[in-house]
Amino acid sequence: MKLKLSILVLVLSSIISLGASAGKNDNKTYKVTVTNLTKGISFTPLLVATHNRDISFFKVGEPASKMIERIAEGGDISMLKTALDDSRNVLSTTNSEGLLAPGASVELTMERHGKYKQISIAAMLLPTNDTMVALLGKSLPKKGKQVYFLKAYDGGTETNDEYCNNIPGPHCGGMPFSPEDAGEGYIYPSPAIHGEADLSRQMYNWNGAVAKVVIEVVK
Repeated sequence: MKLKLSILVLVLSSIISLGASAGKNDNKTYKVTVTNLTKGISFTPLLVATHNRDISFFKVGEPASKMIERIAEGGDISMLKTALDDSRNVLSTTNSEGLLAPGASVELTMERHGKYKQISIAAMLLPTNDTMVALLGKSLPKKGKQVYFLKAYDGGTETNDEYCNNIPGPHCGGMPFSPEDAGEGYIYPSPAIHGEADLSRQMYNWNGAVAKVVIEVVK
């Protein structure tokens, strides 16, 4: 009986040890590098979050939340960041500072632990009425690095009139939010710049991806 009990204790100890080791090996630290690929568009401060599968910043084809509307129209990440920081489905959040100019890059550090294996990113594009760049719930790599090319999305919360008095930031200096303008009512892939009002299509338009994200395991 004593021999059987000893064997059982050893087996249980081994299982616990393996579980702890597996959990430790699942913890990763990442360098996240975001590069602005446009020729004339700036990014507002980027909000980055690591989270589980229950988190989604937004879904294409559905109406934007108030938190996403604040980002799309004014680059204001504070409301979404607060909600994420208060969520048990989120491991951590961070953000860049200032505008990310065309061709420029910014590096941020994020972590992965246990079930928190996904990453999302969002920021506003300037000058636009309500366009965002976003990475939505992509898996963090277990080793090496992963590269993503990000599309632009129209928030669907403000009409794309391209008049500077309705566009914030250093390019236009207009108002950041238009509460009386409901826009299209849903999020969709951005058609980019039309060039019909105050914004020059030649200067600000883009075609294809607007950002490159490199996620690299550093330890």
